[in-house]
Amino acid sequence: MIAYFMRRTLRQTVLAATLLLPTIVEAQQSKMDWSAAGKQRLNEWTVGLAGGRTEGAPLRLAAELARVLDDGDKMRVLPMVTRGPFDNMADLLMLKGVDAAIVFGDTLEHFDKVEQVPKVLERISYIANLAPSEVHVFVRPEINSLKDLVGKPVNFNQQGTAAAYTGPLIFKKLGIKVIEKFDPHPVAMREMRTSDKYAATFWVTSKPIDPLVKADFPPGFKLLTVPYTRELEDLYLPAVLTSEDYPKLIAAGQKLDTVSVPTVLAVYNWQLGSERHRRMVRFVDYFVERLPTLQKPPNDPLWKNVSLSATVPGWTRYAPMQRKLDERAVKN
Repeated sequence: MIAYFMRRTLRQTVLAATLLLPTIVEAQQSKMDWSAAGKQRLNEWTVGLAGGRTEGAPLRLAAELARVLDDGDKMRVLPMVTRGPFDNMADLLMLKGVDAAIVFGDTLEHFDKVEQVPKVLERISYIANLAPSEVHVFVRPEINSLKDLVGKPVNFNQQGTAAAYTGPLIFKKLGIKVIEKFDPHPVAMREMRTSDKYAATFWVTSKPIDPLVKADFPPGFKLLTVPYTRELEDLYLPAVLTSEDYPKLIAAGQKLDTVSVPTVLAVYNWQLGSERHRRMVRFVDYFVERLPTLQKPPNDPLWKNVSLSATVPGWTRYAPMQRKLDERAVKN
């Protein structure tokens, strides 16, 4: 009996080794090249992409870009966890290893007019308008319009987030002076239930926002309309929130007008002919070629609405991307 089990075990071991043999051979064939040439190959077509915080849509989009555009040594995208889309602009301008970044469209004006970064409009351009990030203003029952927030505390989430930049800017453009708070949104949402410490929370991200979908607030808590006025036309686009997006906050069949901030795939304008410029030209080629794959499951549904021809207010299209679009237009 012992001899039988020994023979059976031996046969199983041989069978397992036979099945594993192709994998072992494949692993040996794909062994890392540790030479100087191997190092050069590994770095030559690798693009550093500043994404965002772990809980945000920008990092999710960056991770999907990395997966779909991956082509071994021919193209590799490294998505980076960062402080957020606003700080991504500074990273794109200053941080080593960052070739591209996912930012919001209204941040360029800040670095041009407030930070006054030299020639920033020439140094930064965009590849594509990825998706709209809608503005959400969630308020207590006694607040019925944006004007009711004059002199009231409004929370814009933590410094460095998109809301912390876009929120105060929009209120300033609309001439509505509020008390600006920059606390974590989960803290403010809890406080809103029982006190007027926060009259509103301001959000800017692609709808639907999970905390607003799932939040079970007493009657009267609501989302406000944000009018698309002349003051907002230079940086923002009109958008709509519907009852399908937020069934607990918007009555069935109803909708609310708001504005959206373009989510931008931005790039640094590397010097023509430089190694990093050649790298980004190839990145553009891969992005255009594989966008149809990005627009299929299991990738984020936001990709389905990406149009390569969509523009971004106040921005200049990246020259290699514009040439690509012109070539496609001629062929069609």
